Amino acid sequence: MVSRTATLSGNTQTGMEKPVVAAEPAREASVMEAAYAQCEAITKIFAKTFYLGTRLMSEKQKKAVWAIYVWCRRTDDLVDGPRAMMNTQAMKADLVAWESRLYDVWEGRPQDSLDLALLDTKRLYPTLDIEPFLDMIKGMEMDTPGEFGKNRYATWDELYVYCYRVASTVGLMTLPVMGTAEGYTEEEAKAPAIALGIGLQITNILRDVGEDAVRGRIYLPQEDMDKFGVTEQQILNGKMDENYKNLIKHLIARARDYYRQADEGIPMLHPDSRMAVQAAGDIYGMILEKLEANDYDNFRKRAYVSKAEKFLALPKVWAKTQAMPQGRSA
Repeated sequence: MVSRTATLSGNTQTGMEKPVVAAEPAREASVMEAAYAQCEAITKIFAKTFYLGTRLMSEKQKKAVWAIYVWCRRTDDLVDGPRAMMNTQAMKADLVAWESRLYDVWEGRPQDSLDLALLDTKRLYPTLDIEPFLDMIKGMEMDTPGEFGKNRYATWDELYVYCYRVASTVGLMTLPVMGTAEGYTEEEAKAPAIALGIGLQITNILRDVGEDAVRGRIYLPQEDMDKFGVTEQQILNGKMDENYKNLIKHLIARARDYYRQADEGIPMLHPDSRMAVQAAGDIYGMILEKLEANDYDNFRKRAYVSKAEKFLALPKVWAKTQAMPQGRSA
């Protein structure tokens, strides 16, 4: 359910690269700079809104976030490339190999320049935990085609696990990079970071109902569909009625509740990081407004926020973050 596109080149796929040879000391800085530049290029091409948010960060922060994004992109590509579509057994093996490769990075054995950027990010941010990365791999397993994955969710609790693994994990990965305000700890900031990921992924799901139905996937929880009298066949046929609109209204409200929980965590972040995170939540939340403006039709219309609208939202985001206290008083 995460956004699907091809990687920048075939060389970004696991198992395709030659191991990186340690650079001589005199060349180390330029090698690392080139690695981060490659991460920036991939992020800029495939995650335009996300990239816009990183431009609001410090030089050190944005490089780290680019490295983390690229790892997430490559993980996603493992279950959405031609190899995965043609051979789910091979895809499963690729995910196992990718997990092993992640451990290699954590132990200081990068296989290519993109791994090297992630390794350097881990060095710069020692509290970066491997667990969210491992959880994302589990999320990709849930989203795989065929016998290994899931294309239906019976309950909200089931879907929550999926949303956490493919989206909330990103917030946990980047939290050490964002840093916390004086008086707050990373542990306190985790719950709002998780909530933001849940809100973002529900928004993705609501935006993409029609596209997913074409692929035979229905992410809307069956228990919610039953509650509002919406059938699976209705979704697969793209049939709009009042029952369906009420279901979408209910899920929009759920997403906004998670955005509200996420907003409570913005003051916990370091003041320099708040605007980027606030912008991500606010701008993505505008997709829900577009869905409402489309009369809840996510079969034939796409809820889309233009680049101009994103830029126009930034002054309001800036005002919000400037009004926050610098930290928590003792």
